[in-house]
Amino acid sequence: MEYWLFNETNAWNFPGRPKIIDFFSLSVILEKNLDIIQISPHLTIFALMSSYSIHHIAALVGGQIEPPDAPDYHIEQLLYDSRQIIFPETGLFFALSGPQQDGHNFIAQAYKAGVRSFIIDKAIAVESLPEASFIRVADTLAALQQLANYHRHQFDLPVIGITGSNGKTIIKEWLFQLLREDYQIVKSPRSFNSQLGVSLSVWQIGPQHELGIFEAGISTSGEMQRLAPIIDCRIGLFTNIGEAHREGFPDTTTKITEKLTLFKNAEILIYCRDDHRLDASIKASKIPTFSWSVEGAADLQITGIQPMGKATKLVATYQQQALEILIPFNEPTAIENTIHCWAVLLYLGVAPAVIAHRILQLDTLAMRLELKEGINNCILINDSYNADLTSLTMALQFLQQQKKDLRRTLILSDILQSGLTDRELYGQIAQLISTIGIHRLIGIGQYIPTIDAQLSPEIEHYFFSDTASLLSELSQFDFQNEIILLKGARPFGFEAIAERLSRQVHRTRLEVNLNALAHNLRIMRNYLLPTTKLMVMVKAAAYGSGSLEIARALEFHQVDYLGVAYTDEGVDLRRTGIHLPILVLNPEPAAYDALLRYQLEPEVYSLQQLRELARFCQGQGSDLTIHLKLDTGMHRLGFESQHVDELCEILKHNPQLKVRSIFSHLAASEADTHDPFTHQQVSRFQQDYQRITATLAYRPLRHTLNSAGIVRFPQYQMDLVRLGIGIYGVGSATDQLKPVMQLKATVSQIKELAPGETVGYGRHGILKQGGKIATISVGYADGLSRRAGNGRYSLLVRGQLAPIVGNVCMDMCMVEVTHIAKVQEGDEVIVFGEMPRVETLAEALETIPYEVFTNISPRVKRVYVQD
Repeated sequence: MEYWLFNETNAWNFPGRPKIIDFFSLSVILEKNLDIIQISPHLTIFALMSSYSIHHIAALVGGQIEPPDAPDYHIEQLLYDSRQIIFPETGLFFALSGPQQDGHNFIAQAYKAGVRSFIIDKAIAVESLPEASFIRVADTLAALQQLANYHRHQFDLPVIGITGSNGKTIIKEWLFQLLREDYQIVKSPRSFNSQLGVSLSVWQIGPQHELGIFEAGISTSGEMQRLAPIIDCRIGLFTNIGEAHREGFPDTTTKITEKLTLFKNAEILIYCRDDHRLDASIKASKIPTFSWSVEGAADLQITGIQPMGKATKLVATYQQQALEILIPFNEPTAIENTIHCWAVLLYLGVAPAVIAHRILQLDTLAMRLELKEGINNCILINDSYNADLTSLTMALQFLQQQKKDLRRTLILSDILQSGLTDRELYGQIAQLISTIGIHRLIGIGQYIPTIDAQLSPEIEHYFFSDTASLLSELSQFDFQNEIILLKGARPFGFEAIAERLSRQVHRTRLEVNLNALAHNLRIMRNYLLPTTKLMVMVKAAAYGSGSLEIARALEFHQVDYLGVAYTDEGVDLRRTGIHLPILVLNPEPAAYDALLRYQLEPEVYSLQQLRELARFCQGQGSDLTIHLKLDTGMHRLGFESQHVDELCEILKHNPQLKVRSIFSHLAASEADTHDPFTHQQVSRFQQDYQRITATLAYRPLRHTLNSAGIVRFPQYQMDLVRLGIGIYGVGSATDQLKPVMQLKATVSQIKELAPGETVGYGRHGILKQGGKIATISVGYADGLSRRAGNGRYSLLVRGQLAPIVGNVCMDMCMVEVTHIAKVQEGDEVIVFGEMPRVETLAEALETIPYEVFTNISPRVKRVYVQD
């Protein structure tokens, strides 16, 4: 609880420093969640609810306090992930349950981290956590949404609600840029638009906010009915309708109708009329609208779209007035998103000249946090597309997941237009970075030096007035073997800092999307029983994506095991702080000592190998956990049935060998024509497993299924499954997976060729009609095989496929772009990703995606992105 003392011209909150307000500010504050205590006609105390108590929340969500005399803690943060806890004392942990994980299983972990307040919907032994307060409800997610709904309606601020298949997040961020000079804005962090994310988004609303911008996404029918009252938008924006989540709805019309539920109480709905399905459904809904169109009549009618280099001139008619703006984009999607923003600003009454000026300042946002190699063995986390308290917290949580033993540096700009006083804002930031364990702070801006007096004395700190000042003195900082987080508001241009601190390597890059990885993990876990354990293979540098970063992500997402090919791969993971159990598929005798030293668990597949390990462990006087591989038909590695009796005899006389699991490898689990053979393999495995366990005094884990097997043979899950290339979005029998890896290059040069001119070595590429070619910064030394040349494969340039002309060179290749308008040097080129898929490249090369991934050269920079 904060207390505010007002007279006509002054305001004091105590304890705290005086604050001067004007009547307009006072009138806004008076509307916000205040209990009023009148002392005299000219002096009033207002009690501002900045936190909730456990007993208050229990009453709001209809919950029961357990135990009845539990402490009445005050709550400021909502928690749902025991791995991401920063301020436990004022956090309320919701034990949310999903198909594979139950939040109740992590209550003890959260309690150990300092959390004392919990909402549960299952019985737990509350006496084992003596300082905790529990609220027992029927459904924890429903309780979270109920609390968020209540909090939202303590503030009578206008809200822009955004839904649609694509563009929600970029439009939200652009609207924030365009309107932040007019309003104190609260918005969804990143892509927080789910059943959980919307509740966490609206929890940010405070009395200082004047406008909310929240996005909502759904995947099945009925979900928007839960989100709509939480957002309760006054202005609606429907971006578009596409194929995303089509499996959750019987047809497109049903999906549109479900999404329109968000706007049932809206004063206005802004949309593009040019999708006739969307237009018809919105008209039928009777919701008041503000429409725009390129094709016909609308409130904002676009009459001209004129390319101007990398920019585009838009001409329109609005309220019988001719308007035009210049936007700094020329991609169709960016143009559509910009027009949506234009329509919103016009509806809000922003002057056309002001709109034109602001829109010209927009830029394409990275929209994603990036992790990449920095100079001098540093790890660089670039999250500089915006800066506010919420996104700073999330970036620091991501930093926490990285190597624990590295020094941590934060480069932070002023946080603009937070609605808090400098002392309040930077006081919160000081507490946050101290809790996370930042060793050095480099601040940039006019206001951030306010933090100086509030920083812990052990934190080094330096301040610069602007980015240019830091860059001029960057060499004074000895960045070595540390993690550097860049967090800057857009006006500060932190891209220049990122460029200086990045390791300068080849421009071709492999983007590894950690969100897609987590999505695929959730999809595959949905096929498993709650009791089935999960091993993920990270051999061959995690199929080319980088084993360390992938392993960290998998450990964060709590898989049970990792699998590597060779001992040195496991050693590298252990040395960088990975603690998960690790199976080594191909242990070599020279590395047996490392197995013990680094607690790695070898696959054992032959009698000779088993005897060697037995003698080695006997000589060391140590036990060793092993995994037995049975050959049931793959005929690569493994014990055959005739070896089982001798295998059992060796195990009987060598108790130092502890069998953790027994497994086999299915030869053709992806092909239904070989299903009888797959069933035969499993039958052989089960018979041999029973023979071995009859000798042992325990039953090791059983596993046979790989990625395709997980989907196609759920009856054979047994105790554990092995997820391989499926987690990278490839090769499994489900279309719900997302590509994790995207290989990108750039256009280096463009040439016009006359008819009959040739291209490349050997003059194999010929443009009979002449035309235009682009030289692309990727070649066979990067992993694009020469077999892709001479028209066998096409790269994606400006959204269109461009066939490779002539032979692929060592460092580059050439593509024909005669048919693609507006191609420019520096344009991004997709080798594979969402489109074209890696499977398409593999087919052109007459190979498999595994080979494509693992052939990507180490010189190609790996960049890890997370929304």
